[in-house]
Amino acid sequence: MENREEWSKENLAGVSVPAWRTETGMGEMTEHWNHALCFLQFPAFLRWPFLRHGFSTRTGGASKGCFSSMNFSFDKGDDPACVRENYRRMAEAIGVSPESFVVARQTHTTNIRMVTEADRGAGVMKERPYRDVDGLMTNVPGITLVTFHADCIPIYIADPVRHAVALLHAGWKGTVSGIAGRAVRMMGEAYESDPGDLLVGIGPGISSRCYEVGEDVAACVREAFEEADCRELLICPHTDRNGILRWQLDLKRANQKILLHSGVQQQAIHISELCTRENSHRIFSHRAVGARRGVNAAFLGLVQETTDPKYS
Repeated sequence: MENREEWSKENLAGVSVPAWRTETGMGEMTEHWNHALCFLQFPAFLRWPFLRHGFSTRTGGASKGCFSSMNFSFDKGDDPACVRENYRRMAEAIGVSPESFVVARQTHTTNIRMVTEADRGAGVMKERPYRDVDGLMTNVPGITLVTFHADCIPIYIADPVRHAVALLHAGWKGTVSGIAGRAVRMMGEAYESDPGDLLVGIGPGISSRCYEVGEDVAACVREAFEEADCRELLICPHTDRNGILRWQLDLKRANQKILLHSGVQQQAIHISELCTRENSHRIFSHRAVGARRGVNAAFLGLVQETTDPKYS
């Protein structure tokens, strides 16, 4: 692996880092750097000293080629040593231990695993003893949850009262099946979390401008949401070049509506405006480049209370 001097931000002088492409700014997330590693955070989550979180970009990792440079999947064909180094760098950036990571095993389900101390390191330091898991939740300090994304929506949920967290991967299947609402219910059952206390971040994912779906997906959305909601979620109906009816689906707004119906307060939901497809030069996007690529990762964990002034 490169030593720190080779990838420090100071040594990026003269290197052009492409700007974010947005219509109205970053929106509810801010860009942070740790040496050459660029990652994103919700300011609302930074106010709580016991939380650690972040969302990766493609900048500052060890991976090469189509995985360049911050890939977190061991299953794409990337050099495992590079992937492990990427986890180490991200751990340093957000202030956690690499041994704290517990990684989802996603297959577009609504399955949410309650993570315990026994799971520590699963997916990075050891094999995962589970599959078909698109959400993780815990109240154990020293655990950092990890989910993968390359257009699907990351959902961060934190309970500042009960000190519990959940992290979700929500594509269209997970969204219409209500993974966000299920997480709220499970946190209530397991940790006595009150939906009105929850803090939520909806991270970078594909925007409605770029997410075109067919009538089969639109029909599932209509089954899952009220008619009034569907008028906001399924927009710009049009026919493609083959004359087939298509829609643009707003996954972020869909999950926001589910969370609101679950009792989460509107002012507690923070939504990133970043679209992965429009920013595929800085975040991995399946719709932009296909399957031969790396994956972004969302991170959310708990630590013991700290007096670090950074979090005061």
